[in-house]
Amino acid sequence: MTDPTSLYQPVPGVLLSTAAAGIRYEGRDDLALMQLPTGTCCAATFTRNAFCAAPVLVAKNHLEAVSPRYLLINSGNANAGTGKQGFADAEASCAALAALTGCRTEEVLPFSTGVIGENLPVEKLAAALPKALSSMRETAWPEAARAIMTTDTVPKLSSRRFSAAGDSAVVCGMAKGAGMIRPNMATMLAFLATDLVVTQELLQHCLTDAVDASFNAITVDGDTSTNDACVLAAAGTLGNHPVGDSQSPDFLAFRAAVEDVCRDLASAIVRDAEGATKLVTVRVEEARSRAEARGVADTIAHSPLVKTALFASDPNWGRILAAVGRSDVDGLDIDRVRIWLGDLCIVSNGGRDPDYRETAGKAIMEQTEIEIRVALARGEAATQVLTCDLSYDYVRINAEYRT
Repeated sequence: MTDPTSLYQPVPGVLLSTAAAGIRYEGRDDLALMQLPTGTCCAATFTRNAFCAAPVLVAKNHLEAVSPRYLLINSGNANAGTGKQGFADAEASCAALAALTGCRTEEVLPFSTGVIGENLPVEKLAAALPKALSSMRETAWPEAARAIMTTDTVPKLSSRRFSAAGDSAVVCGMAKGAGMIRPNMATMLAFLATDLVVTQELLQHCLTDAVDASFNAITVDGDTSTNDACVLAAAGTLGNHPVGDSQSPDFLAFRAAVEDVCRDLASAIVRDAEGATKLVTVRVEEARSRAEARGVADTIAHSPLVKTALFASDPNWGRILAAVGRSDVDGLDIDRVRIWLGDLCIVSNGGRDPDYRETAGKAIMEQTEIEIRVALARGEAATQVLTCDLSYDYVRINAEYRT
């Protein structure tokens, strides 16, 4: 992914800004605003965690009621596990912004990330809003991407230009996330915008498919957050006729751009995973169904034994074999399964491949980007998941998260 602070393409008409509200962090911006043009069409996906955060509930309600004008994002406090007070606080934060801008409360979508179980300091958030509103500009994507960070070490930003309606259009997106990552219909937080005019139905269809192939195909630690949310806003400032045909060249180009940006951001999350030193692709092929392939891939990607071996650069291939074996594939013929580290076959005919050498396996495991590939010999379906290793620093970061 390109340097998020330099090479990116802003979206005409979409304004952003940041401010330091002092919600949890001292000396850094922890509040981000995104202002959308009147008539912007928005699609979204949200966490399926039963304890979903108050801002998730409020954002869903507001999105169903009216087209949004503002996205209000804070870091340092998740406003999750806070009951009725949390819901009231999320609504109050939206009302505070609405009072300053003249929009309706429902035209504000709130998003929060940070510590669970603590009440949102609405007074601090509201006090920072005038400063944020005074510095709205199209080019503040990098600053906003930094403001929404928690344990992230780098901002995550990506964009693509594409041809549509006889013009040059753009998709730009930012995300945050480094831990508590096993998305279920979204990621920690991700916000994308385009200047193209797209119908609501196609916009939602595009986002759902893009999320499924990107944010829903990564895991750091197997934990689905209470605050997961992903928004795609079609600002419509390109002025084209609404794209409403799923087979039109304009929509296909738009969909490809959205998918590329989502994959960039999802990959950046795994690369920046808490304490991670390696980016790992787990690819499963020759399955009977995509769901079967995903089940095997997830079992490998979530295995703490596999992940710690990756951190140690230890070619302990038995851990990968064991993960495949416990992945609940009905009637798996182990004699036909093949497993590779990179291009090195490590398992065939029910055991270690006769040509496998430990020195070659060690050399691959020492790389910073590794592919684990499994062929089940059952069909033609395939899928892949991005994951990372599990290091000492992951334990330290999460042990010290609230201290």
